[in-house]
Amino acid sequence: MSISDFISKQIPERQRLLTQIHGLIIKRDKNVKAEIAPMMGKEMIVYKAPGIIKYGLSSMKNYMSLHVMPIYGSPILFSKYKNLLNKANFQKGCINFKTEEEMPLKIIDELMSDCSKIDLRSIKEEYIKSKSKKV
Repeated sequence: MSISDFISKQIPERQRLLTQIHGLIIKRDKNVKAEIAPMMGKEMIVYKAPGIIKYGLSSMKNYMSLHVMPIYGSPILFSKYKNLLNKANFQKGCINFKTEEEMPLKIIDELMSDCSKIDLRSIKEEYIKSKSKKV
């Protein structure tokens, strides 16, 4: 299934916002490739950087969700965007929302710009190295 097919199958009220958020992710983070794939038990748009999943964009029954792995590993980014997106519902690595009011595109553009600079694969490799040294 293509990204546009996936978005077109969502309820009409969500299609425009999902399309715009998808566009911002692709525009700001040139290292990711988007595909429809399962994540967290649901089909969604998954954005993979080399060797790792970096983002996910989904449409659930009662809300949409933007999975942002860079904020999961960065307390500074998490705190910054939790304050800026204070109408959305933050989890550890995802942001649940219902409307553009909760996820203003200007702030999402800034979020994607900040996250695009983070190399999760390197962070993961360093973490694995540090764990193996402790054993």
